[in-house]
Amino acid sequence: MTTLNVSHAGTDTSQLTSLYDQIRQDSMGICEPLAIEDYGIQTMVDVSPIKWHLAHTSWFFETFILKPFAPEYQEFHARYEYLFNSYYEQIGSFHPRPERGLLSRPSVEEVYQYRQHVDQAMQDLLGAVRNERSDEIKQRCMLGLQHEQQHQELMLTDIKHVFNYNPLKPVYKSTPIADSISPAVLHWHEQPEGVYRVGDNGDQYFIYDNESPQHKVYISPFRIASRPVTNEEYLEFMTAGGYMRAQYWLADGWKTVNTEQWQGPLYWQQVAGEWYEMTLGGLRPLDLAAPVTHVSLYEAQAYANWQQKRLPTEQEWEIIARDLSVDGNLRDSGYLQPVASEQSGLIQFFGDVWEWTMSSYSPYPGYQSAAGALGEYNGKFMSSQMVLRGGSCVTPKNHIRASYRNFFYPKDRWQFTGIRLAESL
Repeated sequence: MTTLNVSHAGTDTSQLTSLYDQIRQDSMGICEPLAIEDYGIQTMVDVSPIKWHLAHTSWFFETFILKPFAPEYQEFHARYEYLFNSYYEQIGSFHPRPERGLLSRPSVEEVYQYRQHVDQAMQDLLGAVRNERSDEIKQRCMLGLQHEQQHQELMLTDIKHVFNYNPLKPVYKSTPIADSISPAVLHWHEQPEGVYRVGDNGDQYFIYDNESPQHKVYISPFRIASRPVTNEEYLEFMTAGGYMRAQYWLADGWKTVNTEQWQGPLYWQQVAGEWYEMTLGGLRPLDLAAPVTHVSLYEAQAYANWQQKRLPTEQEWEIIARDLSVDGNLRDSGYLQPVASEQSGLIQFFGDVWEWTMSSYSPYPGYQSAAGALGEYNGKFMSSQMVLRGGSCVTPKNHIRASYRNFFYPKDRWQFTGIRLAESL
């Protein structure tokens, strides 16, 4: 399982214990603005109740670390293995995903008690690790922490979907409003053809197995936009009838547009003739200069066709982004919403919006998934999904990197997904 270069974590487990405490507390921090009634809502299949996220991330540590490595560990509740297993077939059966919001019990209080139970056992285990299996425990712990950060992002996007569904349009958090500025002038970066290395072999602090092995690819010459597409630019596509012209759309996309009656990005609505957007800070006037978000791969592809451009491949995106610092409007900035940037050069590759690529999610040459149930983490999803890169405004800064491969189905748009254009030369 090529997930962690142990030498980067060091042999002192105190650092790992500290990181464990911090990330687990970050999940609690996300829940602080919520009312108790918010924890159990599920507004669509892709959205999970917040209390399910809190319990599932604890289930992960319990199942993959405590049960196999701590013989004295006593599970909190025998049926939680069924309730909070997400999709691991080798672990056993699991509660249907669409029915997670139908469960009033366990209560939120009981879920918090479950987390405390797991946290105490994990602290005891990490404090006592002094054996030949310590590296494997550390690897799995780091995987569990990265997994929790993924769920923290999902918690925020799921809360947004839940609050948007509510006619009251509740405010999750009084997030700051970015200054009204003009977006950076769009320019194009040209990249020559050549043979490039993409992926990672574990030289970084952490990688998922789907980021490896590093391998060579031939890239034809191309150019890529210096920044993402803005709300104003996307609104021009809508005004030009983009959602009514089949010639811009993939066949499945056109079918989805008509079936779902899409007329614009998710969370956009008109009030008295003016465009507004639902945010985690409530319903706000649309910031025309900010990157457009909550668009599907189908919408991104249609916009690119309208502009007579295309989306970048994930390899093209990576060879540009790996020379850039991992900096930008990530969760740490506090906006929890894409914002405009006036910076020059290649900007906003990290943060703001996950950028759709035209690459299908498939294994790299020589890829091998981990043995056992952990092999189901990434490998079994390498079908029918598309790769996104770069993180979003709700991604933690210490979670993202140039080689990171996110993946969603082409119709998905409840995540902070956006568009960067490219063009072949």
